[in-house]
Amino acid sequence: MKKLFLLVFISLLLTVTLKAQQPYNVVFDITSKDTAMHQTVLRWIKLITDAHKDAKLEVVFYGQSLEMVTQNKSVVADEIIKYAKSGNVEFKVCEIAMKHWNIDKSQLLPGVMTVPDGIYEIISKQGQGWGYIKVVR
Repeated sequence: MKKLFLLVFISLLLTVTLKAQQPYNVVFDITSKDTAMHQTVLRWIKLITDAHKDAKLEVVFYGQSLEMVTQNKSVVADEIIKYAKSGNVEFKVCEIAMKHWNIDKSQLLPGVMTVPDGIYEIISKQGQGWGYIKVVR
């Protein structure tokens, strides 16, 4: 009986230890031009990075959300630039959406990257085990 209890205890301890070591990776999906949503996703990023220093976060922009990362249009430009420099937060814009909205790479905020297809980028991250959060009101 003692051996069984010890085996169960060790198994639980190992499970908890392995769970604690899993990476904290999240991809955010934003399509809204609503500046309140832009501020919301940055608030979530702050909360996550404050609580989990090793978290890897990625925000993917497509649809009408491109103003969030466009120079002279973004109301959260300073925060985007700050987080882009941090190394654990990436901002990626869909090139299909950029073409649709006539936005050139030179118009993006410093540190913002592009991907050929925003939806494919999100699906790829999910396939790698990343968590997914759709930014909606």
